[in-house]
Amino acid sequence: MHSVPSDCLFVDSDLRALFGNAVRAGEGAAPIDDAQLQAASLDLRIGPYAARIRAGFLPGSTAVEARLEELETSRLWLGSDGAVLEKGLVYLLPLEEELALPPGVRASFNPRSSTGRCDLFTRVLVPGHPRFNETPPGYKGKLWLEVAPLSFPVRLRRGDRLCQLRLSIGDPALTTEELRAEYERTPLCWEGDRPVERERVRFDDDGGIELRLGLAGREPAGWRAQGHTGVVHFSREGAHDPREYWEPVHAPDGTCILSPGSFYIFASRERVVIPPHLAAEMLPVDVDVGEMRNNYAGFFDNGFGWRETTSGGRMGTAAVLEVRAHDVPFLVEDGQVFFRLRFYRSHGVPARLYAEGRSKSSYRDQDLTLARCFRRSN
Repeated sequence: MHSVPSDCLFVDSDLRALFGNAVRAGEGAAPIDDAQLQAASLDLRIGPYAARIRAGFLPGSTAVEARLEELETSRLWLGSDGAVLEKGLVYLLPLEEELALPPGVRASFNPRSSTGRCDLFTRVLVPGHPRFNETPPGYKGKLWLEVAPLSFPVRLRRGDRLCQLRLSIGDPALTTEELRAEYERTPLCWEGDRPVERERVRFDDDGGIELRLGLAGREPAGWRAQGHTGVVHFSREGAHDPREYWEPVHAPDGTCILSPGSFYIFASRERVVIPPHLAAEMLPVDVDVGEMRNNYAGFFDNGFGWRETTSGGRMGTAAVLEVRAHDVPFLVEDGQVFFRLRFYRSHGVPARLYAEGRSKSSYRDQDLTLARCFRRSN
């Protein structure tokens, strides 16, 4: 591995240098491909089977394989045309990639955007580590993925990419003071054709920016997942008519009421800008803000919403919000604080920024955009 200073996220060139060694394909898996590589993250592939389990669990002193023997009720094989994972059930899948991280290097994981927008609840299990979605520094071993389809039955195939890995050394998060200085150099959120003035930006005490829900000016204002739908083919881009899976949400007065247990797609009021030397993560809404869960995916690679412009042009891309109400009906309104965005320094600028050089569609110009398997309206 070439030299990487402390307190930063690895970028694409750092990750590529680890292929076949610190980040490698497991036994029987195809080699890691450049198509999996993003600006500051690596897409991970699911393995050959999905084990249906009676309950999720947190890894600890009991080996994952031993816990699997205790909880497994059936097994689906994901080769060829794949298999359907049923709504409301829990599955455990091996990932194709394994790790042998250098000392001091740790991994974090998050669902990919399409995973969250299909309401696939996922989290990575690391054997021997009692926390989801992270490894201890220097971890060596296998990775497992828990998958629970919450709104739709979904067909998955071996090699589908449901989650991402990112690597870091030290603490790459910007402090509030550093973030304020970054905002002075490059406004990180826009509204309309103007950047939001720094005096109007809500900086929190943890190096984040508080951003708002955008309902006004959108028709529909959001989408709500239907019940009792057909199967979602996760990896088939544009395979489904969204009207067969989603119903529009309207907010003529800038408000709408979320039904308990229902899954919604909304968008942020501000448009987000991630400069080339930074990445960011959308953090779940605080409990004190409302009776709901916000965002199942939420990592923004370097360059999301960024435009190289010399004429003061419009910048930024809306953040898509994946929302589920809990317990009681809950009213949300345009402009209410809805999520936080925390920023991280990376090891320089990636060779390719977000969506650069990708032949398939990305979410670069998204607004209220559903997962790729749903056809976009013209």
